[in-house]
Amino acid sequence: MAQGGKGLKGKKITFNVAKNCIRITFDGKRRLDLSKMGITTFPRSILRLNDVEELDLSRNMIRRIPESISKFQNLRWLDLHSNYIDKLPESIGQMTTLLYLNISNNKLTTNGLPVELNQLKNIRTVNLGLNHLDSVPTTLGALKELHEVGLNDNLLKTIPASISKLPKLKKLNTKRNPFPETEPSTTFIDSIKRIENLYLVEAKDLCGPCLRKCQMARENLNKMKSMVLPGPRKAIFPTLVSPNSMAKDSKEDWR
Repeated sequence: MAQGGKGLKGKKITFNVAKNCIRITFDGKRRLDLSKMGITTFPRSILRLNDVEELDLSRNMIRRIPESISKFQNLRWLDLHSNYIDKLPESIGQMTTLLYLNISNNKLTTNGLPVELNQLKNIRTVNLGLNHLDSVPTTLGALKELHEVGLNDNLLKTIPASISKLPKLKKLNTKRNPFPETEPSTTFIDSIKRIENLYLVEAKDLCGPCLRKCQMARENLNKMKSMVLPGPRKAIFPTLVSPNSMAKDSKEDWR
C-alpha cells in the first residue's frame, strides 16, 4: 500500500465508509467518490469494491498508487488529480477498460510514467498537466484512440510529432511550457489549430436526435448553397427625369 507523507495522518477509509460513497452517474455507472477526504494513503478497503466503473480519489494527499489498483478491471474513469503522486504503477497498463485518466496537479516526472501506459488502447482522455514532466513519454503516441491530451504547465521544450498526428486527437493543451522561442514549430501549431476546429464523427456514433439534427443542418446548408441570390432591384421613379436628359434638352440655356 502506498505510504503517506511524514507527520501526516489522513482519514481512515473503512469498507462501510467507502461503500456509502458510491454514487450513480447520469449514465447509470457506479462511481466511488472519495475526493476531498484528507486521504494520505491509498485505502486498501476499497479493493473490495473493485466492480465500480469510476473512481475519484482527487484532491487528497496521496503519494503513491499501489500495483493492486489493477484489480479495478471494470474501471473506465480514474481521477487522481491534485495529490502528491510522483509515480504511477506499472500495473496501470492492465486497466484496459480505462477511457479517462486524470493525473494532473501532482508531482509526476517523466520517469514516473511507466512504459505500460501504451497498453491502454481504449483510452480517450489523458490529463498530465501541472506536473514536472520534462519530456513527453513516447508511449502516448501509441494510444490511437486519444481524443484529448493535457500537457500544460510542465517543463516541456518540445512536443513529439507522433502526438500531434494522433488520428483522433481533438484537443491538445500545451500551454505554459518553456518552449524555445527560437524554434517555433509552424507545422505543429498549424495542425493543432485544425484539430481544435475540426470535429468529425460517424453517423453510427450519434444518437437518433443528434443524427437528425446534423442531417437537417446539412440539408439547410445545401439549400443555401443552391440558392441564386437576386441582383439589386432598381428603384423606379416614373415622374423623375434623369439629370443627363434634362441637361441635354436645355443645353442652349446653360451655355
